[in-house]
Amino acid sequence: MLKDIDPIINAELIHALMLMGHGDQLVLCDINHPAQTIARQTTYGRLIDVSGCGLERAAQAILKLFPLDTFVDCPVKRMQVVGDPDGQVPIFAAMQEVIDSAEGRPVRIEALERFAFYDEAKASFAIVRTSDPGPYGCFIFSKGVV
Repeated sequence: MLKDIDPIINAELIHALMLMGHGDQLVLCDINHPAQTIARQTTYGRLIDVSGCGLERAAQAILKLFPLDTFVDCPVKRMQVVGDPDGQVPIFAAMQEVIDSAEGRPVRIEALERFAFYDEAKASFAIVRTSDPGPYGCFIFSKGVV
């Protein structure tokens, strides 16, 4: 056990976070996302699970350690509601609050069409799957520098 590291940050997750460099992307998703399939195509090559944890809790823990990229306009991306690009679901506002709080500033989140999101996820460093039931709990964080 280590001091001041949230217990949901397991050894594999902290290892992946430490391996990531500036500009690398981390996917944080709900249980519905095809994470196992897509994770094989990421740099890390395998899925990281944080079972028993929802998206907001996982994001809070990760963003205590993970700086968002300040060199891009939208360091966070999310999946659009299928068939309703302007549609909103409760997790969007909840995650916006978590992200803004972690950064101490408003952070722009870019919405991507479902298959564009999948393509971006495949090009990411790693995928972290939570037990959140969703729907549309799919976010991509771009890593910055400390």
